[in-house]
Amino acid sequence: MTNSIIGIDKNQAEDVRSLQLTVAVYAVVLAMKLIVYSMSGVMALLAEALHTLSDLFVSGFLLAAMYFARKAPDRVHTFGHGRAQNVAALVAATLFISFTSFELYREAIPRLFKAHEAEYQNLPWVVGVLIVSMLIAAAPLVKLTRQKTRGAAAKAQLTELVNDELGLVAALLGTLFVAWGKPIADPLAAIVVATIIAYNALGLFRENASFLMGRSPEPEFMAEIERLARAIPGVLDVHDLRAEQNGPDTINAGLHILVRRGLPVVEADRIAEEVTRQVQQITKGYCVVHIDPQVLEFLRDSSP
Repeated sequence: MTNSIIGIDKNQAEDVRSLQLTVAVYAVVLAMKLIVYSMSGVMALLAEALHTLSDLFVSGFLLAAMYFARKAPDRVHTFGHGRAQNVAALVAATLFISFTSFELYREAIPRLFKAHEAEYQNLPWVVGVLIVSMLIAAAPLVKLTRQKTRGAAAKAQLTELVNDELGLVAALLGTLFVAWGKPIADPLAAIVVATIIAYNALGLFRENASFLMGRSPEPEFMAEIERLARAIPGVLDVHDLRAEQNGPDTINAGLHILVRRGLPVVEADRIAEEVTRQVQQITKGYCVVHIDPQVLEFLRDSSP
């Protein structure tokens, strides 16, 4: 079990480093976007600046949640605080929708009918800062993509980094069309950015809401738990297997095992302990193994 805990800490530490890098990147990009927006008046760039501001706030919230998730179990949270990351990701999704998306729609839609009134300056600066932003955002995106395992917070961040790149592409195209004499492209690009944010936020909300409601692992993982339990010498059958995700890297499981009738209690306990040890190597959480001789007796008596 010690090795499993060490593995979790390493994965979480990698997630923390990725988020710290992302927060620093967002701060730099936000400053660039706001400065160039004040010089140009391009709404698509303002949309990206608001997007980045939201990301900066949410990333800090996710980072704090990851530290909170490391807290040991207590009297109120007996299974630990692993779901704090899912709570943070859920709040992040809500913020993406309510703060960024809604505000962008509210600003951009009226602008569609007044596109000819807008005045733009220093468009080459806008194109430059958007391209630089895309290159900067690619660094944490590549890092997160290469990670073999990712917690809920890091997955939320990965989704948002992809979201960033798509939004930057939309803003870049909108700016180029403005430079070519199509000012309506500016509010259209802002609406595209808002739609990208809303779409990804809804997916993030749905996924993490499922975790908080006690989602079970994939069927393949459940089958692997059963296979490990059945492989222990002395286990005749496995039934009533249940499990739920308790955090980004931990799963709590419970199962019943059948052993030979008349087996000494000490031997039955040894078998149960070995099943627990094997299962915890892959679940990295709590595992409760029940031995129920009455079920075994019932099955034997009812067999043909």
